[in-house]
Order: sequence, then structure tokens, then C-alpha cells
Amino acid sequence: MSARLATALLLALFVPIALAELPPSAYETMQKNAPEYLEIEILRVDVEPGDAPERQNVRLMALVNTVNRTASGLRSGDLIHITYVVTDRPSGWSGPGELKIPAEKEKSVAYLKKDAETSDFFPVAGVMSFQNF
Repeated sequence: MSARLATALLLALFVPIALAELPPSAYETMQKNAPEYLEIEILRVDVEPGDAPERQNVRLMALVNTVNRTASGLRSGDLIHITYVVTDRPSGWSGPGELKIPAEKEKSVAYLKKDAETSDFFPVAGVMSFQNF
């Protein structure tokens, strides 16, 4: 067997495993370790084209209704911005789930971290960043 064929077979076998959905325990750990655990209401949703045709930049403005845990000193009534990127994947793609783009007035929990440079927040629990596990 040629080295090229052996490499191709190994990649075909292991790449799908590397891109597989994370186990539930991984999401539980990410939620537990999130610096910010909030209950929010989405006030505004802005979606713009990203740096590639399949990517969208999402920016949310949200009202903090309840603070369950905070490392940044957030309080109920604060307004925050949440930014993240959504990538449209081809049908049959195997990998971690993508965050959804919420609707205005939607209420949810949020597992976040503050970006020190921009003061925006970003999701830290993957696809489970806006829902409890």
C-alpha cells in the first residue's frame, strides 16, 4: 500500500471523529465554567455578511433580566452586546452544532464571557450557550 493511500485512509477514518458533536458532559462543563450566567431578553438582532460566503456575523443587544453568576460585575437592567459568527454547513456535515440566531424579544439564559478589548460578550458553551442543559 502506498504512503499516499495509507494517509488518505487514515484521514477518512479520523477526520469525522475529530469533527463530531461534543458529548453532553462537555457542554455541562462549559456552562459550569462560564464567567457569566445570565437570563436575558434580546432587544435587537443585527446580522451581516462574514469573511466568507457561508459565514454571518451576529451582534445582539440584550437586556440582562437576572444575574446568576458574573465575573464582570453585571447587574439586572444592564444592556449588553453579544457577538458571534454563524457558519452555514453543508447537508450531512458532522461536527459541533451552530448557535442559532434568536428573534427579537426572545428570552433565554446566556453563558458568556466578556471580551476585554471590545467590552462585548461572546458565547462560551457552544450550541448550548443560550439554553440550559
